[in-house]
Order: sequence, then C-alpha cells, then structure tokens
Amino acid sequence: MSGKGSSAWFERAQRVVPGGVMSPARSFGRVGGGAPVFLERAAGARVWDVDGRSYIDYLGAFGPHILGHGHPRLVAALAEQLERGLLFGTPHRGEVELAERLVAAVPCLEQVRLVSSGTEAVMSMVRLARAATGRSLVLKFDGHYHGHFDGALVGAGSGAAQSGDGGSEGIPGAVLAQTVSIPFNDLSAARQVAEQHRGDLALILVEPVCGNMGVVYPVPGFLAGLRQLADDVGALLAYDEVIVGFRARFGPAYPLVGPAPDLIAFGKALGGGLPIGAYGGRADLMRLVTPLGPMFQAGTYAGNPLSVRAALTVLDILSEPDVYLRLEEGASSLADGLLAIGRHQGWPLSLTRLGSTWTLFFRAEPPHSLAEAAQQDRAAFSRFFQGMLARGILLAPSFYESWFWTLAHGARELEETLEASQLVFSKG
Repeated sequence: MSGKGSSAWFERAQRVVPGGVMSPARSFGRVGGGAPVFLERAAGARVWDVDGRSYIDYLGAFGPHILGHGHPRLVAALAEQLERGLLFGTPHRGEVELAERLVAAVPCLEQVRLVSSGTEAVMSMVRLARAATGRSLVLKFDGHYHGHFDGALVGAGSGAAQSGDGGSEGIPGAVLAQTVSIPFNDLSAARQVAEQHRGDLALILVEPVCGNMGVVYPVPGFLAGLRQLADDVGALLAYDEVIVGFRARFGPAYPLVGPAPDLIAFGKALGGGLPIGAYGGRADLMRLVTPLGPMFQAGTYAGNPLSVRAALTVLDILSEPDVYLRLEEGASSLADGLLAIGRHQGWPLSLTRLGSTWTLFFRAEPPHSLAEAAQQDRAAFSRFFQGMLARGILLAPSFYESWFWTLAHGARELEETLEASQLVFSKG
C-alpha cells in the first residue's frame, strides 16, 4: 500500500494528468488500484518514495537501469558533458563514436541512426522497410510491444495489453489494416499471412525474445522460419531489441536464439536511464534514409549529447571482464530462489529468464504466446505484488512485465528479497 505522501500527490496528479500517471504502465489499476508509489530519489539498487520509505528496485524504470541508479562513473560522465553542452543541433564526435561502438558490437549492423526512444527506432524501421520494398503491410505478433505509434498498436503488449485488446481508439481503420498481428511462435500462421500477402508484405517485425508479455522465448526454429519466409516473399525481417538488447550479453540477444535480421532496434539499457534509441542494419537499406535517400527521418534530440555520453559510458562498463557473469549469477540466484520458494508454498508458478531480466508467471507452465501469458492467476499476482511492496520490494505493477537485476544489486538485496518472498508466499 502506498503511503500518505504518494496518495496526496496522486490526488493532485489526477486533477491535471489523465489517470494521474504519465504512462499507463505506471498505474496500479491492475494490482488493486489506489495511488502508485511516487518516488523521490534513487541510489544503487534502491529507491525512496515521498514518504521516505526505501524499496529494493526490480522495476528498473522498465529496463534502462542495467548499471543501477546513479553509477558513479555515469554520474561523472554526465556532469562533464553538462559543462561541455546539452544540445548542439550539429553533428558531434560522441555520436560517431557511439555509432562505431554499436556497429562493432552488433553483427548485422552496418550503419545506424540514433533517435530518442524505442518507439522512434521501431517506427523508423517500419518506414524504412516500406521504402525499401515499395510495400505497405507489416506482420507482427500478439503481445509484442513496439511503441505507441499508430501502426504498432495492433495486438500490442505491455500497458496496451492490460487495457484490452492491445489496441487504441483514435487510429484510422486504413492505418490499422496495414498491420497484421498473429500469435507468437505460430509459424504456420505466419506462413499463411506471408503467402496471402506475398506482393504486399514489407516487413516481419518481432521481438526475438519477447519482453512485453513477460519474458517469452521463441520455440526452436521459429525465427529461422521467419527469416526464410521473409526471403521467400521479398520482405524484410526486423528485430525489436529495445528491451532485450545488451541484457544477456554485450550486444544483441538474437545470436542466442536465431539468425540475423535485416534491421534491428535498441533502447532502454543502452542509455542507462537517459532517453535514447537506435536503429540500423544493412548499409544498402540505411542509404535510403535522408539525406542520402528518399526515406525521411529526423529529430531535434537525435544523438543528444547527454544521452550519447551516457550510452558510451554504459558500453564501457558493460564491456569489462566478468560483468555479464556477475549479472547472470545474481539474476539466476534470485529467480531460481523465488521460483523454489513459491512452488514449495504451493503456488502454481513458472519462470522464464534472459540474462538479467526474467518474469515470474503465475501459471504452472511458461507461456509461448500472449493467449497463454494472459492465462495467469491475476488475483494471486496482485496479492504477491502488494505483499512485496509492503515489505519494501518494488516490482512492475503488471504480470506482463519483467524483473530487472542490475550491477548494483548484490548479496544483501538477494537475501532481503528472498526473505520477503518467503513471507508473502507463506500467507497464500
């Protein structure tokens, strides 16, 4: 339950902000309602609300904080950049260095553009695929959230999935008709759509490992099948790695599960808490982007010096020896411990993890699709969420979201979290 200070701020917010929140994913409407926690400050693996109460943070701002809050090297780098300048409106050295680092880290990336968010990155990939193919139709998958631009809100995951069918009012039917969404891991359905729209399919867009209906893996052969389908019908294949990129390894997640795409998008962990996105792929495709080609994409804040400096610092830290081993060991210890404690207490649970992010599903078997992910004991999740919150553990307020372990989490956080979960699970 939120404290008096959060309740008071939520009351004020509702007068001037729709629903009192700047994003629906922050609402507590699906976990019992009431005021969400209003946070005041953060450091390391912990955050403090306006009432001064501390929490161990596994929300991680929905993914960006792979270093934890206020990593001293990141803070120092940003302070230095503040003195150099906030925004130039011209090219600068940092954005070139970051582009070079990304191209070196991502096998399928020959050229890259920096943008300000994951939404912008994926939106730009879609436009580029249409420009490259001269076609309009996009095939995506139920429960995969690619941002809130119009064409992506068909069968979307994350906050959109919580509010109903993963769609939105206010989008023209003609726009919606340009996106087809089918169940994830259903290669037969994908083949049927590709054959039916052979002359109009521009892009197959997929999260190689899903992070927006919980962490859900592709079944063996699924991504390879999509690669073959795209090649067969002359469409492009794009991976949205806004959540999973740089989470399990230094670089993209896709080499762990499937073949290379034509285009790929990143965000979240890349910026370490600063707003950034990136998209790119084969050089022949990227040469279609203005000013070289006819596909227009621009942004005043693209390559923002602060965000770029943050990303370069994040990559410096993540490239150090044993970083991903530390993330893997901590995340696996906590995830495995949670699952064991909950099952021992008789809760029907399953868990899927990719590196330092995972989802504890309130169902006996891990899901392979949005329909299966939706078949959870939602009341049980709400009890768990509120019980953990009361014991100082902050999670995302949705059973569709993930937990995030960071470099700032350690043995103390592991012990306290497992102790809290023991108490919550034992109450049933």
